Amino acid sequence: MNEKERKILSLTVEHYLHLGTPISSGYIAGILDISVSPATIRNIMASLGTKGYLFQPHTSAGRIPSDKGLRFYVNDLFEAALHTTKNIKLSLDDLSSDQRDLDSYLLHVSTVLSEQSNNLGFVLSPRISRMKFKHLRFIKISEEKVMIILITVSDLVLTEIASSKSYFTQRELDNASQYLNENFSGKNLLTVREFLRKELPKYRVQYEDSIQKLISLLKSYIFEEEVKSQIFLQGTSKLLEKPELFQMERLQSLFQNFEQRAKLAKLLSDFISLDDVKVLIGTELNLPDISDCALVLSHYGSNNEILGSLGIIGPKRISYKHIIPLVNSVAKKLSATIGYSQ
Repeated sequence: MNEKERKILSLTVEHYLHLGTPISSGYIAGILDISVSPATIRNIMASLGTKGYLFQPHTSAGRIPSDKGLRFYVNDLFEAALHTTKNIKLSLDDLSSDQRDLDSYLLHVSTVLSEQSNNLGFVLSPRISRMKFKHLRFIKISEEKVMIILITVSDLVLTEIASSKSYFTQRELDNASQYLNENFSGKNLLTVREFLRKELPKYRVQYEDSIQKLISLLKSYIFEEEVKSQIFLQGTSKLLEKPELFQMERLQSLFQNFEQRAKLAKLLSDFISLDDVKVLIGTELNLPDISDCALVLSHYGSNNEILGSLGIIGPKRISYKHIIPLVNSVAKKLSATIGYSQ
């Protein structure tokens, strides 16, 4: 694509995102800052249409960008947008962790994302087994259930229920808690499990049964954890206020999916990567129900250890220049708040 084509495509996309109407060659001619005749602009827009970047919703109408055109536009601005924070009105206080309960805090983060983007904000909860702990305790609540209470290095409290195939007394669980707190504070449960598996032969005579049961409990919980994710959503009403940006039957289907949170969490977890921010537009999501949407997400944690993801879901007509740095900023602040840095 030559410079004129790139400029005209960029202007067409930007003004379509702002106005929401097909953009004509005459309109582009009036705002273009280089000397190009209206006829040339018309020919270039026709060529961009032939290449699949633009299309005409009606024969006599102007043109709007296709998903391919939006993708080219996002790729073109991505690096500059990623590091532009001048329009992000986000302070450390907005993401402070005054609430010690992790679930309440993550719900607050999803609210910040929604309010700052005017779209739906989401946060996928972290894997507790990957969180560095300052202190933990195991509490027996039934013959087959153990409650794990974990205080992170940043003093957030996580509570989970683990299934156990091994019979524990509360005394055994107290001893296990004490042992882990004394020897593994600042580590995570994955590290604990791997250490115990390697060191088990050293404890074979005196502690084999207790250590083996603890390994079994951690293995069982970590397996359960991998097949479930909790998702925090805020701002569904903000999408309902934009019915003109969706086909209504698809909008209804979209919210049916939101009600099935486990299904949505699985969808979003499939998109997690080590990229700072990932943008998926329309048909790139490979789901007809949300082909009218755009998804902007990032992982949080560290560069080599993903804890979860967060981002926004909105119509394809979102302000990518604003939302890409917003998601990036929130992810970095969340990582820092829970004791990780990217």
